[in-house]
Amino acid sequence: MSDKKKNINIEVELDEKNIPSDITWNATDLNGYEEASCRAMLLALWDHNNKDTLRLDLWTRDMTVDEMKIFFHQTLVTMADTLENSTNDERISGDMRDFCAYFAEKMDIKT
Repeated sequence: MSDKKKNINIEVELDEKNIPSDITWNATDLNGYEEASCRAMLLALWDHNNKDTLRLDLWTRDMTVDEMKIFFHQTLVTMADTLENSTNDERISGDMRDFCAYFAEKMDIKT
């Protein structure tokens, strides 16, 4: 077993109504940065014991609707890539990319 480890840390600053006002993160190998700030995050973890996905979806009050549309589009495209890389299923990954193109068109996202 390898002793090699990396850390990813996420800090969420909340306002008085418990709404995220700032999200910062850092990682062991975040090249060129001590930490990075973001306006939204989607975190999904697979619980293999219960065959269930644990999720944490956060966005700050400064995240605009247009940014959220782009964020979702880019996330969906990345998910299609990950699906293909992990399953070698080009057909369903292609279908997912077709949906991404449809999504971008309906959301008026310029790709």
